[in-house]
Formats: sequence, structure tokens, C-alpha cells
Amino acid sequence: MSFDQSSDLELIKPNKIADLHAFKLSVYNDFRGSIYTTYLKEKFKNYLPEDLEFIHDKFSCSKKNVLRGLHGDVKTWKLVTCVYGEIQQVVVDFRPESETYLQWESFIINDKNQTVILVPPNFANGYCALSDDVVYHYKLAYIGEYFDVEDQFVVKWNDSRLEIDWLIDDPILNDRDK
Repeated sequence: MSFDQSSDLELIKPNKIADLHAFKLSVYNDFRGSIYTTYLKEKFKNYLPEDLEFIHDKFSCSKKNVLRGLHGDVKTWKLVTCVYGEIQQVVVDFRPESETYLQWESFIINDKNQTVILVPPNFANGYCALSDDVVYHYKLAYIGEYFDVEDQFVVKWNDSRLEIDWLIDDPILNDRDK
């Protein structure tokens, strides 16, 4: 495999939500380790609105059993992955007009399977840390100002309407996520 091919994407079909996209990345491995590309504009152009570009990156570091989310907003696209450790990524459809309203998808993402999830606006996004240490990366695309904490919607991690099968029983939560 040449280095150029390390930017290939394999679409993973979610089980329930058609508008949610997950991708397995191509990885180049050799005796030194591995290298892979998580984002290449040309590869993602068919999955984003035409006038939108990723403009903002964030990293989150968590300890085992930390659960962050469920959070979302009405305008931000997020490309999320786990670059170190292992997480359970959960995405919930919060579009009231959608056939899959309040349905969720769950993915195991780690630094070995090189999977990225493209989360559209009006979806809640959350993850729990399954390994001792986790580094989570999200790339954000939006028009206008960033929707920070005060502009986001928050859904309780164990909301009874959702019945999410989290892989941990007693998560570590901040006040916002309780």
C-alpha cells in the first residue's frame, strides 16, 4: 500500500439511521508503526452540504468510565474519532420530523480500528471511555459563530426514552451531564 492510499475511506452502514455516516480509514503500517488520514476534503465532499467546510478542531482527554454527553446543536457537523484508547461512541437522532427520531447508533472506536463518525446537526453525540486513558478528537463545521456550551442541547445519558445500552454502569459525569 502506498502512502497516498492511506486516505481511502470505507463507508460503514449504520444499522438504523440512514443520515449518519461512519467510515473505516485505510492505514499504512510498517515496522515503525502506522499512519492514517482522518480527514481529506475531497473524500468527504459528498457527505457535507456544499457550502460547508471544517473550521474548528477539538481534543478531549478522559479517564476510564468518564461519560461525556449527550450534547448537540442545530447547525454543527462533527467528524469524531478516538485517536488513543477505546470509547463507545453513541449518536442519537433528535430531528422531530425524522423517521428515526430518538433512535441511536453505537460504535466501538479505538486507536486500532481507525473509525470516524460524521455526526450531522440535530443529533446528540456522546461517548464513554472504555480504556484507562482516551484521547477523543472532533472536527467541527458550521456557519457563523460556534455554538458553545450555552447554545447546545443536553440530553441525560440515561434518558428513559432512549434506552441506550451503555457499556459501563456507573459513569463518571460532570454536573452538566447528570
